Amino acid sequence: MSYDRQTFEKAESIINSRRLSAQNEQQRRQKQIESEIPEIREINNQLSKTIVEISKLVIAKESNIKDCIAEIKEKNLQAQKLIDSLLTAHGYPADYLKTKYFCEKCEDRGYVDGGRCSCLLNLLKKYSIEKLNEQANLPECDFNHFSLDYYRGKKDADGNDCYEIMTKIYDFCKDYAENFSIKSESLLMYGKTGVGKTHLSLSIAKIAAEKGYNAAYGSIVNLLSIIEREHFGKVSEEENMDTINLLINADLLVLDDLGSEFSSQFYESVTYNIINSRINLGLPTIISTNLSAPELQKKYNERIISRIFGEFSTLFLVGEDIRQIKRLSGKM
Repeated sequence: MSYDRQTFEKAESIINSRRLSAQNEQQRRQKQIESEIPEIREINNQLSKTIVEISKLVIAKESNIKDCIAEIKEKNLQAQKLIDSLLTAHGYPADYLKTKYFCEKCEDRGYVDGGRCSCLLNLLKKYSIEKLNEQANLPECDFNHFSLDYYRGKKDADGNDCYEIMTKIYDFCKDYAENFSIKSESLLMYGKTGVGKTHLSLSIAKIAAEKGYNAAYGSIVNLLSIIEREHFGKVSEEENMDTINLLINADLLVLDDLGSEFSSQFYESVTYNIINSRINLGLPTIISTNLSAPELQKKYNERIISRIFGEFSTLFLVGEDIRQIKRLSGKM
């Protein structure tokens, strides 16, 4: 997967900062311990001299150099065991002087076994998704600012109490967010314009992100437009984020306003690819749409409809257009 230069430099900067921080902390502990336990300082001084000894052996080309180096290594090993025992005797863990890297696998270098380490890949994914989300131009939403008062005294088309229905949906979404994991179910939120679909789905995404998950979100129109420009080479190399792979592999994906996009074979193919790939990977997706089930069936081919209604739990939101209510009351 390709990443733009700015994202790559940001991720590598974090990795380098982690390594420097770990090394500085190790040096601080080293000075502290050598001050508190002089025996360890003396052992470390002796250990540092072994490098000089090995260098002299190499330069002198001693015939028994392997035996000599093996003997030095054994002495060093015994010295290290003595340091460990001194540490524990003074109430410290045996590995207190070991450098504690954020990622032990690559020791905060970002690379291991000739390739990118998972720690670097995770940062690249995180910052790429953050950059993509910045382009989403969606409102900042959370559960604390979702008011159920707008549903009081309202009835849906079948005469059901909107407040009662939306209270249950709100509680469900809040519980879903608080217990979110990459094994969470996928959700389809549908209902007419302005009933709270975007607000609730983005509130879930916000909590998921706060829990450390990579949550990508955006309107289907905007996301498909970005993917189209990347696919047909209409963006510079620095701007190319491989958006489709970011969306497919995000821990959580929120596709807002499905059905508002222009109908085309390319868009339909990309939409199916994203939804189907995420289902196959077992990753949760939240889709919001203003279209009813019959309208979705009319707009999309059978493959997309089958995947959505076969794999997603549905939430039907009811009520009146809150944005219009706010506008009329002068709250917008």
